Amino acid sequence: MTTARKNLIDPASTPYYHCMARCVRRAFLCGRDKFSGKNYEHRRQWVEDRLKILSGIFALEICAYAVMSNHYHVILHINREQAESWSTKEVLSRWTQLFSGPVLVQRYLAGAVMDKGSLLKVEEFAEEYRCRLKDISWFMRCLNEHLAREANKEDDCKGRFWEGRYKSQALLDEAALLTCMAYVDLNPVRAKMAKTPEGSEYTSIKERANTYSSHQKKKQPRCLKPFKAPGQNPDKALPYTLACYFELVDWSGRIIHRGKRGKIEGDVPAVIDRLGIDPEEWLNTMRWNNRFRRAVGKLSSLRDYASQTGKQWLHGVTPSICLFQT
Repeated sequence: MTTARKNLIDPASTPYYHCMARCVRRAFLCGRDKFSGKNYEHRRQWVEDRLKILSGIFALEICAYAVMSNHYHVILHINREQAESWSTKEVLSRWTQLFSGPVLVQRYLAGAVMDKGSLLKVEEFAEEYRCRLKDISWFMRCLNEHLAREANKEDDCKGRFWEGRYKSQALLDEAALLTCMAYVDLNPVRAKMAKTPEGSEYTSIKERANTYSSHQKKKQPRCLKPFKAPGQNPDKALPYTLACYFELVDWSGRIIHRGKRGKIEGDVPAVIDRLGIDPEEWLNTMRWNNRFRRAVGKLSSLRDYASQTGKQWLHGVTPSICLFQT
């Protein structure tokens, strides 16, 4: 039975979520349709551009993404502290980049003189929009609706473009987050769309590698949540170093994955040589289960999540599939 998204996304349990959306039937998000011969590759840029625009508006940070031929993956971090720090005017300014908003909001932003009652109503709107700007469902809605409209306009057709709204998966601890990020970044390699992670187009790891390689100070992309680095606030960064992450993805990509066609070939130099980074020992590795689960994490994390979200723990079931509705 389908579970409501409000029951799947619980920021109190974890701020990190893996989301995925897939096209309906044989619709193409990107790539070339071998039956019609039409090339939809330009649509991949639509997805990447829209993700960057929305991450600059919402209090949601992108940890990883990959745009495939008929689906995409994105890992999001809910930055509640950022949303709460915004003033009323900033909230309204951000929201009206996406929607026009009520007349009262437009007048407020234009600097019109308003009575006390109108200002109170504007504050109500601002608090509602503040909640929406840290809501994954609203983020995915603004992403998928925009892409569907653009695709239908180009194809001169109407109807559904996505098979559903989206799938979401809670990442309950650091190991789950790291493993899922590596899984997402390796999607094009596994699908034989690229030979190396940093050579895969329209992925977060290519964005990180390009920025890292082109700056002597080893900067990180502004559109992505940064990895920890000297001088970086640890509360605002992913809990690993970027060099370690590059090495992990490279190591993982060389392993033959059952059910997947591609891997990084043995004659490809190590990532530390390709990107010119200092090697660091990676201590924690974890096998990623390819099936899309509601939540991923260590056994203790899953038990806590089941308790917090009102799910029933089923004994004797693999940890990655142990959460079901009561």
